[in-house]
Amino acid sequence: MNFDFLIIGAGPAGSFAAELLTKGGAKVALFDGRPEGEPKACGGGVTAKALKAWPHLLNAVGRTVTELDLYSPSSKRLHLTLDEPFAIYSRIAFDCYLRDRARDAGAHVISAKISARKTKRIDNCWRVINDTGSEWTSAFLIGADGANSGIAKMLAGPLPPSDMEVAFGYRAPLPANGFTSTAVAFLPGWVGYAWAFPRPDHISFGIATTQDAFEHEPLDDLLWKFMIGYYEQCDGTKTKFWNNGHTSPERSRIHEHLRVTAERYAARIPGLAAETWDSRKVSGDDWALLGDAAGFADPVTGEGIYYALRSAELFAEAYLGGDVRSYEERWREDFGAELRRAAEMRRRFYGNFWGAPFTERMIEFARGHRGVKRVLGDLVAGEQGYVNLKKTLLKSVLITKGTKQTTKSTN
Repeated sequence: MNFDFLIIGAGPAGSFAAELLTKGGAKVALFDGRPEGEPKACGGGVTAKALKAWPHLLNAVGRTVTELDLYSPSSKRLHLTLDEPFAIYSRIAFDCYLRDRARDAGAHVISAKISARKTKRIDNCWRVINDTGSEWTSAFLIGADGANSGIAKMLAGPLPPSDMEVAFGYRAPLPANGFTSTAVAFLPGWVGYAWAFPRPDHISFGIATTQDAFEHEPLDDLLWKFMIGYYEQCDGTKTKFWNNGHTSPERSRIHEHLRVTAERYAARIPGLAAETWDSRKVSGDDWALLGDAAGFADPVTGEGIYYALRSAELFAEAYLGGDVRSYEERWREDFGAELRRAAEMRRRFYGNFWGAPFTERMIEFARGHRGVKRVLGDLVAGEQGYVNLKKTLLKSVLITKGTKQTTKSTN
């Protein structure tokens, strides 16, 4: 069967691209190689920036978040009431919603796992074959098959371990009393953070860190402390997540319950270095990469759903505008500088500042300055970028100080 596009991977990037290209008149085959009912390992957070860009995402079954607790490495708490809410989705529900939209638009959704080994360019035409011998051809190939993309390795070359991050965690039951909070806690002595994202039927706990810094046993131990502390707080007990103190009967009870009920997951996430952003191409005359397959994820937070959807949109605009080669230029102008800046900031973001981790100082400042707190809320929402983050933080501190001085003089 011959198509205009073969899209390998039916996650957010592949499905959205299939929908837009099909609506533009292209004949598209979208290959979904994930076993039915198997969720992608992901926190499932979708920023306010993404929800504002594509309001139809709110039609997917999820949970809107208007409040967030941030914790410093020493467990200092900062409660944020978000001006711009974000959403948390089960990736099964979210991905199925986008894939169904592509199918409804007219894309041919094919349940087949396609490997790079069986993807060939022959006589100016791309040909893919699945394990049963079925064959599809097209003039253009799109790789949207995630961070471990075999298509990306074939077309753009493999990424070194230093350009990858690791996320792992557990899907765990909701607290018995029904109380939940959305939380992000920066790790003590490690690059990265832990999260607790409540969903309609469970909580997604996880840790994201660089692959270079990854050590399973100590990080898994940290995550268990975080999970147990989270349930303790839901029961009304004050706790320090990373406390190495005695094990109470209640902590033992929570631990044993989670050992029976929690379901583990793990994944790799792109976290490209600045030099890689400068040199890596993600498209050619008859191929392109989207989303995680292209490396489009925030190197500081690992967030990639916005960039998956935006890269799909930019590619569709390039093709439907009659200049598919402009995709490379479009993504660099649109968000490339932002991701490159995030790559430069990653070590400083998780490094030291005035004798303590920057994440510790950042939360301390936010607890004392409304302006800094507002900027952090915008950063979480995806509305505040990294390119002018330092300037915006300094400006917010100066404005807050000026307001306090004016108030004092008036009084």
